[in-house]
Amino acid sequence: MSFSFTPPLHFLVFYSSAITTALAVIIIALLAFALIQNRLLVYFERLSLRTTTKIDDAVVAMVRSIKPPFYWFIAIYLGLLTLPLPPVAYTVSNGLLLGVVLLYAIRALGIATDLYLAHGAAGAEERTARRFLSALIKGALWIVAVLLLLSNLGINITSLIAGLGIGGVAIAFALQNILTDLFSSFAIYFDKPFVVGDFIIVGSHMGVVERIGIKTTRLRALQGEEIIISNRELTSVRVQNFHTMQDRRVETHIGIEYGTPRETIAGLAAKIRTHMEAIQGVRVERVHFASFGDSALDFDIVYHVPSGDYTEYMDRQQEINLAIMELFEKEKVAFAFPTRTVHVVSES
Repeated sequence: MSFSFTPPLHFLVFYSSAITTALAVIIIALLAFALIQNRLLVYFERLSLRTTTKIDDAVVAMVRSIKPPFYWFIAIYLGLLTLPLPPVAYTVSNGLLLGVVLLYAIRALGIATDLYLAHGAAGAEERTARRFLSALIKGALWIVAVLLLLSNLGINITSLIAGLGIGGVAIAFALQNILTDLFSSFAIYFDKPFVVGDFIIVGSHMGVVERIGIKTTRLRALQGEEIIISNRELTSVRVQNFHTMQDRRVETHIGIEYGTPRETIAGLAAKIRTHMEAIQGVRVERVHFASFGDSALDFDIVYHVPSGDYTEYMDRQQEINLAIMELFEKEKVAFAFPTRTVHVVSES
């Protein structure tokens, strides 16, 4: 005995119509995606080349990172929505859709992050630090994506997040100093209080910056030795950076003997100023007979050297000293030095 089943005609017509609709949706979606990929994206890419901002470049790179398999999946998913499928099929397709969207979203955001962080990275050390920061950002994106996917699949992630939070606090406490130095290095890289080659003073230490690392910064002192300072210390103390100095203001004092005639003193300030103004690279602010010292008549001299180079400053200082010595020899003016007069009184 044999049995045969012939579905009703209206049943076949219904499913045939649904499949036709699904195929039409898939084709229309693929055509729309092809238009976006081949026409609009090319247009926006050309438009981004005319601007100097990196935001539009990042957006174009993100869209370009989306490949045809993603478009095929979205088109098929949209087509399946038109079919009378059981609820479990929609649940599975929704989970797959979320997974694929998260995968491509993380890839796109990762590309945008790399593009943004690569902009302006000059040295190899800075590029290394930025790659490390990029890896941290991508890791955080993956963690968020996994949690979203688990939550969508019906898994309770509250206890999982709580466990990760407790473990994270324990790890952060154990690695407190290392993490502080790490984030301090990021602050130095991006805030740029100094760069390699700058002459800086940190507390009682001074030198030229040779290397900015993840944990420490290395200075080359004037005596030649290497000074290693933690990045945590560099971001918590005052740092003097002489590289950005464009104008050095110098204040100095000289003293002459008390026996110098008043007439000579009256014209001496103007003559000192004239001799200093004859020196190239020196701008005189003021020269004054300032005070009566313990053993000298004190003159205050303030001038500017339009350069941050220390050697050039010392060259100008030397020229000024020689010019003042020449003037004093001509005017018969003697430099004062600390003296003490002792009066001895005899009781006899």
